[in-house]
Amino acid sequence: MKHISLGGLDVSRIGLGTMAMSGYYLDPDSSDAESIRTIQRALELGVTLIDTAEIYGPYANEELVGRALKGRRDDVVLATKFGFVSHSGAGTGVLDSSPANIRTAVEGSLKRLGTDHIDLYYQHRVDPNTPIEDTIGALAELVAEGWIRHIGLSEARPSTIRRAHAVHPITALQTEYSLWTRDPEAELLPLLRELGIGFVPYSPLGHGFLTGTIGSPQELADDDWRKTNPRFTPGNFEQNLRIVDEVRAVASELNATPAQVALAWLLAQGDDIAPIPGTKRVSRVEENTAADGLELNAEQIQRLHDLTPATGERHEEANMANVER
Repeated sequence: MKHISLGGLDVSRIGLGTMAMSGYYLDPDSSDAESIRTIQRALELGVTLIDTAEIYGPYANEELVGRALKGRRDDVVLATKFGFVSHSGAGTGVLDSSPANIRTAVEGSLKRLGTDHIDLYYQHRVDPNTPIEDTIGALAELVAEGWIRHIGLSEARPSTIRRAHAVHPITALQTEYSLWTRDPEAELLPLLRELGIGFVPYSPLGHGFLTGTIGSPQELADDDWRKTNPRFTPGNFEQNLRIVDEVRAVASELNATPAQVALAWLLAQGDDIAPIPGTKRVSRVEENTAADGLELNAEQIQRLHDLTPATGERHEEANMANVER
């Protein structure tokens, strides 16, 4: 697989997100064993960027990733995230990027992952109660002490990124970006390129929508969190299918799948972009990584670029409240 540089950090240009392996995107037929096989198969296919977070589970996903990477730690760039769990007693789902909380979080992550360092440590969401300078200052100390190698941000607005980067170089920004979420193109991507920061798009397949495998909202289980996502609600869902129709059309021209086309379009947006499609299936990781060898021509890229934007906000109100805008 081809490699790119994320702010000086060498990674495969397609990574693997592991969130779905621990209680998200419900699948009664999935198992930890299959998830571990998926991670290990990704490594065999040349994936080096593995992405997790302490909130996934919570905690269980880091433990699973640690088991999967046992004996293979040196083969990967291991990324995890802090800040969505307050260890002072407030608990999970509470933003806390205070220096004291960071220390507790990184110690726990290192133990669960079974490693002595984290290659890329992200602030999961910006904490409005802690100045970003204090957060990055604490992370810079962890870099100096060897606990982490690189610092990342997630869902941060341009002004926050500039302030953070002034304290210590930021290696990567993680934010949703795909054929149906184009928001980063206006301000974020130009800023990241100005500062030399890499970009890691999460949900590059639109929470599975862009794979073309979901025909209606009714196909989702009642307790599937996508039921509350505005883009999956009746009315919006049907309008958004027009995006999938065009992706399917391009896929048919290339003898590829819609997922591969959606990923190939992202890869065509620059050599500083490393999407992290998530899955817990060996077959899906094989499909996704094959996008590395798929080349779209200029006309196909333009057709996809000109798609009508998705209908509906990208998250429900509660989740959007934690996204800096």
